[in-house]
Amino acid sequence: MNDWKIKIGVVCFFMFLVAFHGCTTGPAPQAGVSTNTNEGERIASIARTLIGTPYRFGGDSVDGFDCSGLVRYVHTQIGIKVPRSSRMLYQQSKKIPLDKLQAGDLLFFKISDKKVSHVAIYLQNGHFIHAPSASKSVSTANLDSRYWSQRLIGAGRFW
Repeated sequence: MNDWKIKIGVVCFFMFLVAFHGCTTGPAPQAGVSTNTNEGERIASIARTLIGTPYRFGGDSVDGFDCSGLVRYVHTQIGIKVPRSSRMLYQQSKKIPLDKLQAGDLLFFKISDKKVSHVAIYLQNGHFIHAPSASKSVSTANLDSRYWSQRLIGAGRFW
C-alpha cells in the first residue's frame, strides 16, 4: 500500500513540474514566425515619440535628425548597433519582402541619383516615420502616395 502512495506522489509531483513548466515558458514559436516582433514594435514606438523633432543634416540626436541618424538613434535605444548611412544600412540589413513588412522594419528609397539615398522606419498599414529634409521635421508618410511608392527600392531589418 505504501509503494502505491509513493508512486502516486511521484506522479503528482512530476505532473506539477510539467504544468508549472508549461505556464512559465509560453507557447512554442511557430515555424517561419519571427520571435523578435517586440524589438520591431519597440523601434516603431520609440520612433513615434520623435515625431516633430527638427531635421538636421548629419543629426543623430533629439536636437535634430537626418534620415539615417533617426534610424541609428532609435536602434541604439534598444541596444542594436547599425551603420550610419542609408546606403550602408541597405547593404548590411537582412532583406525583407515588401509583403512581409513588420513594424520596425526599414524602408529604402532612391530619391536622388544614388541607388539608396533615404531610409525610413515602417509602422504598419503602409505608414512610416522618417526625417524628410531641411525645413521639415520627423513625420509620418504613406507608402501609397505616388511620390514614395515610385521611389521605394526595398526593405530590411536589423532585429
